[in-house]
Amino acid sequence: MKNIAIVSVALMTFFMVGCNDKPKSELGHSENEAVTDKMEVEDEGQNGEEGQEGVVILTNDQIETVGLETKLLEKRNLGNNIKVTGRLELFPQDKANISPFMGGNVRSIKVIEGDKVRKGEVLAYLEHPDIISMQQEYQEKNDELVFLKQDFERKKILFDKGVSSGKEFQMAQSKFRSTTSSVNGLRSKLRLLGINASKVEQGEIYSAIPITTPISGYVDEVMVSLGDYVAPQSKMFAVSDNSKIHLDLKVYEKDIPKVKEGQKIIFTVASKPDELLTAEVHSIGKTFEEDPKALHVHADIDNKNGELLPGMYVEGRIAEGQKSGYAVPEEAIVKEGEQSYIFTVDEDEETEENSVKFRRIPVSTGVNDLGFVEINIPSEMAKNIRVVTVGAYTLSSEMVKGELEHGH
Repeated sequence: MKNIAIVSVALMTFFMVGCNDKPKSELGHSENEAVTDKMEVEDEGQNGEEGQEGVVILTNDQIETVGLETKLLEKRNLGNNIKVTGRLELFPQDKANISPFMGGNVRSIKVIEGDKVRKGEVLAYLEHPDIISMQQEYQEKNDELVFLKQDFERKKILFDKGVSSGKEFQMAQSKFRSTTSSVNGLRSKLRLLGINASKVEQGEIYSAIPITTPISGYVDEVMVSLGDYVAPQSKMFAVSDNSKIHLDLKVYEKDIPKVKEGQKIIFTVASKPDELLTAEVHSIGKTFEEDPKALHVHADIDNKNGELLPGMYVEGRIAEGQKSGYAVPEEAIVKEGEQSYIFTVDEDEETEENSVKFRRIPVSTGVNDLGFVEINIPSEMAKNIRVVTVGAYTLSSEMVKGELEHGH
């Protein structure tokens, strides 16, 4: 009996001690300690996520000082492209070097370099005694032709009636035909010189001939001065029609099978480095250049405003395959290690007057094309966001600076 009582007391003591001891976790901590540790980890994770996104608030004056620029996120055509270089050129029929058919002295000049001219417009006048002599000869030959024609018709009638000899008729016919040929030749020369032959037939004599342009366009060069003697076929003016300018690109041998007529081309010129211009492959050359080994590819562009000029250097991409996606300029991407970020304008939350809140957003990047980078933004974000396109690294520095000050 006494032994039973001792055992009972021992069991009660064991249970009381067990109730007072806390259950241990696998790492040796109590449940309360494990819960506390878990909350701290969650809090740290939340704080870390907020810090990763980042927020920077700048006043309008600060934004202007650092030169921040923003733009609505937009889609662009991106894809596999063939890099090409070349120049802006004109087809032969769209440029003219203007020379006179007859030598003479420059009496007047009607245009200067850069003037827009229409086809047939007078650029200058040349004068020379030979111009007057040619018109006088034409008048004389034309008057003689009138007489010879009448004589030929009269002798033909007489010959047909058997009154006149065949020799007289043949001589009249030969003289008439020869003079007719001379008159027609002189008339054609006067026409080439820009002189109205019908007016000359009526007795009018021109002392100077007009030098006209055979195409519409702009005057590129004026190579004469008043009083200069200009020999036949000497270059006086150069005129070009820049509205029909085209791309002359070099495509290297390895890329030739990828190029087809009708493909789109995106290109830039030094005078407009931030503007993307478009063209379309018009024709592909059939002859290789030896150094470097490449083919010439010609592409049509729209240059109605005349801002693109022949000789400009071009860098471009021939679109081999395209896809549409959201893209930002390379300068808008901030990289930290392997992660890329963009800064957006946070318009959902109110800020103090004259200030703007910027939020850092993690993104994944894709195709890099002509200075733009494809980005994939979180699916839950609205797509009509405004992105910092210039000054993203400045914002990143301000954010880090703010976090360090907050840490102290």
